[in-house]
Amino acid sequence: MAEVHLPAVPWTSRTDLAALVVALDPEGKGLIRFVGGAVRDTLLGLAVKDIDMATPLEPAAVIARLDAAGIRNVPTGLAHGTVTAVLGGGPVEITTLRRDVSTDGRHATVAFSHSWQDDAARRDFTINALYADPRDLSVHDYFGGLADLAARRLRFIGDAEARIREDYLRILRYFRFQARFGSLPADAAAEAACSALAPGLKGLSRERIASELLGLLALPDPAPTVARMAELGVLAVILPEAEPAALPPLVSAEAAHGVAPEALRRLAALLPADPALAELVGAKLRLSIAQRKHLALVAARTSPEEAARPLAYKLGREAARDRLLIARADISLLADWEIPQFPLKGGMIVARGISAGPEIARILRKVEARWVSEGFPDEARIEEMLSEELG
Repeated sequence: MAEVHLPAVPWTSRTDLAALVVALDPEGKGLIRFVGGAVRDTLLGLAVKDIDMATPLEPAAVIARLDAAGIRNVPTGLAHGTVTAVLGGGPVEITTLRRDVSTDGRHATVAFSHSWQDDAARRDFTINALYADPRDLSVHDYFGGLADLAARRLRFIGDAEARIREDYLRILRYFRFQARFGSLPADAAAEAACSALAPGLKGLSRERIASELLGLLALPDPAPTVARMAELGVLAVILPEAEPAALPPLVSAEAAHGVAPEALRRLAALLPADPALAELVGAKLRLSIAQRKHLALVAARTSPEEAARPLAYKLGREAARDRLLIARADISLLADWEIPQFPLKGGMIVARGISAGPEIARILRKVEARWVSEGFPDEARIEEMLSEELG
């Protein structure tokens, strides 16, 4: 295969990255390379968010060289060989080449290595084991990742079952990457391994599962992948309550209204219309209190006929929009609409001769309900409604 180079894109021309390369490899001996997502996404013409680098230098040497160059750095993961260089254009994680010594399905014990192929061999998928020289942008590929990237084919490096047994989270990573980068038909060996070893997901922390699940659901169209996870028995392990058939209509509704994907909305759609169950699922996934509240609120559902603005007044704009989208109802009336504040206050009722107490609250609720049902009319109409209630 002809030598492949990264295209020259803005991030590859960053002066702070060039200074970092000089600091770590002043003599140009090939001691530092870009690796992983930045290489993969650049080859695909996608925007790059994070830049990772790999080096045979051990962490102490990395820190010493960065300090000597005046580059601020943080020892973010010394046990795993990672030092973060804090640069003007954004942080860069620099990790020493590694090889696995032992794994238990959740964590790996690693040893530092001087072999680029050792480091590539411990990565999950071939498309994530691509390295690029920062000086000439030449790409180094040890396991056929370039061919897989061109074919939109997602393959584990080596034996799929063995790679999953090293870390069962790779099952969920497989489906997330398949939804983002893969094409059909999917790799049969990978799917078979994910299906056979799915029970191993039960041993992972809920936080790790939630992170991967929400990452998958935030992709443009995860519906076919979620359906395949259900068919293979994977979804039942991590989210037995899920109803995958609910996802395609929601994705279509989002596209029709030009609404960006939102993982919590899609998770709510997958769950039955049961707020208590949604709250329980949110707790099991260790979601934040705010996320659990939103999940339960949206899972309660609404009917397509329910008016958008009264619903937004009652629930808030985001929850109302999400419930309406799941119901495949029109959300156009929420565009550029500011939710109004009910202007009637208890003191205004007291001023009309009503003694403070429960009666004030009853009148407020009655007038507010009429105000909402009439489409939020002006204060003159509120005065009329109040007079009618008092009359």
